Amino acid sequence: MGDTKEIGKITHFFDKIMVAAIKLSGDLRIGDTITIKGETTNFEQPIESIQINRVDVENAGPGDEIGIKVNYKVRSNDAIYLKT
Repeated sequence: MGDTKEIGKITHFFDKIMVAAIKLSGDLRIGDTITIKGETTNFEQPIESIQINRVDVENAGPGDEIGIKVNYKVRSNDAIYLKT
């Protein structure tokens, strides 16, 4: 695994639609690969879409609250790392 930098935390998980709400502390854009890590969470996935207030965006930055589709269950306070 390459270098990683923490860029956010999970604030909520919508299990029926497999969407994670994230408060960003760094930059994220479509095409980036992230790792989500927590007490029982640890997986990597590419970012295929980002939404802010249910509107599709290409990228987001520190302070933004975004929604992304996730492949697996995540939990509040799981950390988001950007793979570099």
